[in-house]
Amino acid sequence: MSNFPKLIPAFTTNIVLDPPISVGSVSHGAPLTIATFRSENSFLRSEPDYPIKVNAKFVHGVDNIRQDPSGKHLRLDVTSTLSDTTGAYILYKYSGIITLTPQIGAVLSGAPDAATTEFGNVVTHVLFETGSEALRGMEEKIYVGSGRFVVEKGKPVVVEYMISEVVA
Repeated sequence: MSNFPKLIPAFTTNIVLDPPISVGSVSHGAPLTIATFRSENSFLRSEPDYPIKVNAKFVHGVDNIRQDPSGKHLRLDVTSTLSDTTGAYILYKYSGIITLTPQIGAVLSGAPDAATTEFGNVVTHVLFETGSEALRGMEEKIYVGSGRFVVEKGKPVVVEYMISEVVA
C-alpha cells in the first residue's frame, strides 16, 4: 500500500480568455501580463460522480502571468468569482506553473498556426471560498488541476482544466 496521495476527479472548468495585455513592471522585476476572463461560455462544473455538485459560470476573473527569468516557465496567480445555478457565489483562486513549450508559446502569442495543446504543461493548486452550506466542502479540501489551451479558428482561446481532489 502506498502512502502517496491519490486524486479524485472533481471538476472541469473552461475559461474563455481575452487577448493578453502587457502591463509591464517598474518595481516587481518580471513584467506582468494579464488576461481577463470572459463570462460568456466560461464555467466550472462537477464531474458526474463527484459528491459536491457545482454548475457555475464566471462573473469575473483575471489571470496574472509573470515569466521566470529563465524564460522556460510562466507563473500564474488567478482570482475569480463564479455564480452557481443555486444562487451561491464562489471565489475561485489558483496559482500555477506553465512550462513554456513552442506550442504554448504559439497560443499565447496569437500565432496563426497555434493549435490546441496537450494536458501536462499547465499545473495548478486550486482554492475555493463560498458562503453556501451546500458547497462548503469545497473549502475543506485540497485541489489540483491540469490544464491545456483549446484553440478553434475564429474563436477566443479557452483554458480547460481538469481539477481533482487530493486525498491521503
